[in-house]
Amino acid sequence: MFQPEQSLTFANAAGVMKAGLQAISAGQSEIDLGRLQAVDSAAVATLLCWQRAAAKRGAKVRFTQVPANLQDLIHLYDLSDLLHQHH
Repeated sequence: MFQPEQSLTFANAAGVMKAGLQAISAGQSEIDLGRLQAVDSAAVATLLCWQRAAAKRGAKVRFTQVPANLQDLIHLYDLSDLLHQHH
């Protein structure tokens, strides 16, 4: 299980995205977002990237412990159907 730490914003999205892609390439299918406190639209883009990467491998990624502020952004961008979340 991959678990990003504290923030996923424009300031650190590239590094977090890369770490998540490495985890997906290694066969991990669950991403626990419970430690995230600071997010912005870069977080939503990162989740979409991870989802695409998993799909290219014929797999699905599962996002768990999605914080309320990230859920709000996902709903704002009307992506709830694309980004399947497990609370």
